[in-house]
Amino acid sequence: MTDALQFAFFDTAIGQCGIVWSARGIAGVQLPEKSAHATHGRLLRRFAQAREAAPPPEVQRAIDGIVGLLCGEPVELSGVTLDEDRVPEFNRRVYDVARSIRPGATLSYGEIAERLGDRTLARDVAKALSENPFPLVVPCHRVLAAGGKMGGFSAPGGVRTKLRLLTIEGAQTDAPVLFDRLPWVAPPARRV
Repeated sequence: MTDALQFAFFDTAIGQCGIVWSARGIAGVQLPEKSAHATHGRLLRRFAQAREAAPPPEVQRAIDGIVGLLCGEPVELSGVTLDEDRVPEFNRRVYDVARSIRPGATLSYGEIAERLGDRTLARDVAKALSENPFPLVVPCHRVLAAGGKMGGFSAPGGVRTKLRLLTIEGAQTDAPVLFDRLPWVAPPARRV
């Protein structure tokens, strides 16, 4: 890998995603927008200096992990190396805790704050997660508000996307179910 930012797009069960990397690791992940064109545009606005390239093996392993996770496989992405040069120190600490949450499990903002040593930091944790440049690799979708409520989600599609990701992973939440089955399974034909 070179020191410059590079990117690639790849298809997943929920749509086309993007990934950006440098010599230090993954610099960003872009979740699907309304269309592949919109996904491309969002990634290029976030990382204007990045250039398209073929993913090197370590980036391809991250891509394969993301694709597997979005197909419902219990993939662990905590071993993916991140380029956190542009990430504030507090956010890094929050992301480290979030990366310890296994697929299908959740923590609350307050529980992460508690693990950081001060439960009163729950709002700061929520802010850090809203700035997460590495969705899925840093699984901010696994972090809920107090009482098992969904809380916010700043990725495209908002809370609906968060619930979709949790449903794919088999997480148990108190939120109403929006999906009876995994999103890539066609519904049964309707009888007329």
